[in-house]
Amino acid sequence: MKPGERSKLLRNLRQESRRFRLLVVVIGFFLVTLTFIVVTKPEAILFADVGKKPNSDEATSSIVIQERTSVQRLDEIPRVGNPGVDASVRDNNEGTEVKGENEDNSPTKIQRNIAIQTKEEERIQLRNTIGPDQFGNNNGNEGSEEKSEDKKEEVKHKVTLPTVSNYTINDSIDTKPDETTSTEVVVLQTNEQTEPTLQAKSSTKHLCDFTNFRANVCDMEGEIVIHPNSSSIFFKEPAGSTRDEQWKIRPYPRKGDDFCLSHTSEITVKSTQTPPQCTQYHDVPGIIFSVTGYTGNLFHDFTDVMVPLFTTANQFNGEVKFLISDMMIWWVRKYHRVLEALSNYPVIDFKNDNEVHCFKHVIVGLHAYMEFTIDSKLAPKNYSMVDFNAFMRRAYGLKRDSVTVLGEQPSKKPRLLIISRKRTRTLLNLNEIVEMAKDIGYEVVVNEADVSSRISQMAEVVNSCDVMMGVHGAGLTNCVFLPRNGTLIQIVPWGALDWISRIDFGDPSTQMGLHYMHYSISVEESSLLEEYPRDHEVFRNPVAFHKNGFDFVKKTFMDNQNVRLDVKRFRSVLLEALDHLTP
Repeated sequence: MKPGERSKLLRNLRQESRRFRLLVVVIGFFLVTLTFIVVTKPEAILFADVGKKPNSDEATSSIVIQERTSVQRLDEIPRVGNPGVDASVRDNNEGTEVKGENEDNSPTKIQRNIAIQTKEEERIQLRNTIGPDQFGNNNGNEGSEEKSEDKKEEVKHKVTLPTVSNYTINDSIDTKPDETTSTEVVVLQTNEQTEPTLQAKSSTKHLCDFTNFRANVCDMEGEIVIHPNSSSIFFKEPAGSTRDEQWKIRPYPRKGDDFCLSHTSEITVKSTQTPPQCTQYHDVPGIIFSVTGYTGNLFHDFTDVMVPLFTTANQFNGEVKFLISDMMIWWVRKYHRVLEALSNYPVIDFKNDNEVHCFKHVIVGLHAYMEFTIDSKLAPKNYSMVDFNAFMRRAYGLKRDSVTVLGEQPSKKPRLLIISRKRTRTLLNLNEIVEMAKDIGYEVVVNEADVSSRISQMAEVVNSCDVMMGVHGAGLTNCVFLPRNGTLIQIVPWGALDWISRIDFGDPSTQMGLHYMHYSISVEESSLLEEYPRDHEVFRNPVAFHKNGFDFVKKTFMDNQNVRLDVKRFRSVLLEALDHLTP
């Protein structure tokens, strides 16, 4: 190559090199800028198609959120044994999985209370989150999952809620309009020949609120006429009013549970300008509710009636009258001290009363939220489970408001109450447990809480104790009588039942101001080893059984399982409970 050509080639190579370096710099600057925009202002990309960022209501409805009323995350439960296993929850509508540990479930997402939900999508999402295969897996097995089928909007969504007594909820009651507008949907009954129609009505409070996922409530102030014989309640409209509303309500807080509500009489609430003539006038408010359904089970006596009744009635300081539909005399007698503590007046048997009653303020149905809890943000006067716990102690005249601190009375030992069971989930080595507890310094009391137990006697026994323990079941409901700062220890049977146990008793007890301890038994502590080989799917993957529904889970893991505690392993739990009694 000639010298002139070589120098020309070198100059060309240098120019190309400069161009390449310039291109690299430009591309690098572009990538840095794009990264900065994505990291600092993702909405500039995500919402570019609509030209603006959605408001908070719109944004929330597009995010899968596991709604919780607990003040703690599930992974903050004090547990003994089998730690670190994910609790998975499946959203049946969207086919989206929310996992307890591996995914980014921030406390803000997890702890948002259902009280602030304003979109129908979120309410449906919450209901589907607690379906029959939605049990947390804390027993060392990964859950098998099943994708839900696509459903049309008009099809009812029915899910089985896992509690100590089975019930179902279907999402078939009402639809809610887009809350970005000021209009509401009202069911108007025009006449007997035409079907009820939907009509927009703005700036008017309706007679009833059907938006709560668990309970429908009609709260009315004005001229209200109650005609028990016709199971009708009339709201007298002023002259010139065009409102013509009619609502059908069963005043028991198991909304959508057709089996449960089939035992509850339906009441019609309607507006009219010509109500029946009154025969009896009342100068205090009236509350109408039912005590049928699942009552008779201690847990449901409280979660379905006691807690909702306190939430609804306590604001009136006794100046309120109770009208009970579907009266059960034995139930009223059993809980007469609670009813008398909330109302200064005799109970009215709604169904068998011949009077036409007139009130200025009537509430049909009871305010109810999640299981055995009160939503302070929605409840009248912001009542909480701490208030309910204090109320129950007052209603039964219990002596102890708080536990005895260790050392305060040197001669007094801390008292441990063991709730025993005779038929299912029995503690097979109860005597061994009692001896171990005595060895570490407890005075031990053993008691069985069943349907025939006298509430007042049981309340005194529980209130005299500092720590209460028992296998998951309705008997643990008696924790409402524990003194403040007492400890509840829940023993969870084998079968991936940790999440249901937390909902039924873990969350409520912590909201009452009690210490809660969660003990999940191991395979070796379960009587199921006597029925199944060690490599059976019952032990390898208990969550797989949940897809068959709660009845199947209950039969397999609750009705046919007893517990033999490893006293050496459980000893540390009782020692930790003693720490809660130290100053």
